[in-house]
Amino acid sequence: MATIKDVAKLAGVAISTVSYALNDSTRISQATKDKVLEAAKQLNYRKNGFASDLKRTKTNTIALILSDLAGPFYSELTKGVQEVSMTNGYDLIACSSQGGPQSTAVKFLKEKRVDAAIILAHNISDDIILQSARKGFPIILLDRQLENDFVVQVEVDNYQGGYDATEHLIQHDHKEIAFISGPQNAHDSEMRFNGFKAALRDHDLIHHTKWLMQGDFTREGGYRATKILIAQGNLPSGVFYANDEMAVGGLQAFRENKINVPGDVSIIGFDDIQLAEFTTPPLTTIKQPKYEAGALAMHLILQQLSGQIVNSYYKLSTELIVRKSVK
Repeated sequence: MATIKDVAKLAGVAISTVSYALNDSTRISQATKDKVLEAAKQLNYRKNGFASDLKRTKTNTIALILSDLAGPFYSELTKGVQEVSMTNGYDLIACSSQGGPQSTAVKFLKEKRVDAAIILAHNISDDIILQSARKGFPIILLDRQLENDFVVQVEVDNYQGGYDATEHLIQHDHKEIAFISGPQNAHDSEMRFNGFKAALRDHDLIHHTKWLMQGDFTREGGYRATKILIAQGNLPSGVFYANDEMAVGGLQAFRENKINVPGDVSIIGFDDIQLAEFTTPPLTTIKQPKYEAGALAMHLILQQLSGQIVNSYYKLSTELIVRKSVK
């Protein structure tokens, strides 16, 4: 097993410099950090994690790393992972990615405190994932495309879902359509936006910059974006929210301003969370297979841990769910 001395020798630096690099210290330059991390990766060197885990080659624990542990979208995904993991004798640790490079989630990845990881967290950077990826440590990505021999991608067809949502509004004679996006660095929101733009192009419609608002995939974010949309005046006839939570916030904003949905403006969401059918009016949305994505991710981990070869990419389809919020 490689030691910190071995890393220092290969990188051509002092042992203290290796320590600074592994702890992401600001005392050394980024170029030096990169050189040390590359040497550590070549030697398959990891910082010490839990002592008990180091003594064992297997922890029988899987990490599920999420941007938000509280959102309604994540509950069904977690259920899918949990049921498969428990059935096969694995413990599951669900943790938030909040806290950046020093978070518990990153420690699970870098220090091999678990046997594998499932990641749905746009704030875990590609660099961290690539540094953590290694043989015998399966990583399943649910929210982006990243090429690596030790990373498997399970992706919902967000592009087609975004296209279908926009097409549904267009078929109901809506030509002026707003888009409320998720966080700026969210791959799934970007793909939904690409589908939105493609549907508009196919019908010779344009997207207006003033009707492109950024939310953060939360109810509050959708509420704020909708308030800005209303404040501008000259509302579009349709609004596509990149997820249902933001659409619920949008419904509240419209209701407070005595704007009728769908009489004055039609809206459509994405995800089909449990609350969607109980809003007023019930929310038309794009359903994505949340439970199935979690269950598939866990099955792929089990296959890899048993030595089987799996594909590097899987895509799951979406479905339009028609309710009462589009007229």
